[in-house]
Amino acid sequence: MPERPQALFAMTAENMPLVFPPEVLARLRESVDIDPALVAEDLTDPVFADVLARTEILVTGWGCPRLDAAVLDAAPKLRAVLHSAGSVKGFATPEIWRRGIVVSSAAEANALPVAEYTLAVILLAGKDVFVRRERMRAERSSPGWGVVPGIGNHGRRVGVIGASRIGRKVIELLRPFDLVVSLSDPYVDEAGAAELGVPLVGLDDLLRTSEIVTVHAPETPETRHLIGRRELALMPDGAVLINTARGSLVDTDALVDELRTGRLSAVLDVTDPEPLPADSPLHDLPGAFVTPHLAGSQGNELARLGLAVAEEARRVVSGVGLACPVDYAGLERTA
Repeated sequence: MPERPQALFAMTAENMPLVFPPEVLARLRESVDIDPALVAEDLTDPVFADVLARTEILVTGWGCPRLDAAVLDAAPKLRAVLHSAGSVKGFATPEIWRRGIVVSSAAEANALPVAEYTLAVILLAGKDVFVRRERMRAERSSPGWGVVPGIGNHGRRVGVIGASRIGRKVIELLRPFDLVVSLSDPYVDEAGAAELGVPLVGLDDLLRTSEIVTVHAPETPETRHLIGRRELALMPDGAVLINTARGSLVDTDALVDELRTGRLSAVLDVTDPEPLPADSPLHDLPGAFVTPHLAGSQGNELARLGLAVAEEARRVVSGVGLACPVDYAGLERTA
């Protein structure tokens, strides 16, 4: 058996065994020589100097320290950074790509649970579950078994903002249901939307015509308050806004004002600020259903991220191209 290349974990130590439980760690160690007892939260710590100098593959995750020129100088053999989470923006520097080091992300694996959460929320929102549950809680009574007009998922119009990995997965998961789905994304053309099987519309038109709007755009300076006061006013009465992307994409003050009128409702897995302050009105407004950033990989789903990295490690060692490479040129347009 050929000698396995040296690898090193660079992440928060408490997260490593969650993402790499024994069976996943064993898969990773089929391709690389990596010590689970060595988890670097600070790559400038002298205790990691020797192993870092020999490291060819860096397995990163939440809490990875910044990989600047000084750190990379200390890792002259490094040829791959395999990230066991979504975005690499928090620690990756242009110097990585300048040195020809390849970068991979488990964002594709992390997209699935977010899309599953979104699918569940869309179907429940179509039944007006969130608002009616709050009404039952407040009134302590049930309207009985009568038909409720205006709710249901037969032909309900759903607007997807952003053809990101998650946005595309949401569109895919919605396909079997009797919903009318449209897409808004300035980086997608008509042909690209046709491949996804949905019509491409402008943001304003999507907001005007969708009964449920779900946000999956990246967080960039251009997308801050993408959904602001003007955009919320375009949404029809009774519409639902879902945000599992980043809190900054929605103007919180404007949303609170709309929710106070009862005209709109919202399902928010991310907020601005995050975490949500204890005195935020979003905690109490009956039209707001807020979850604590649960949509992404949680619990047993974390192992899927580790498996994605184990597969990428196998591809690196085998000389096969990465399945999920991160291109520096497109980094600013990703989450």
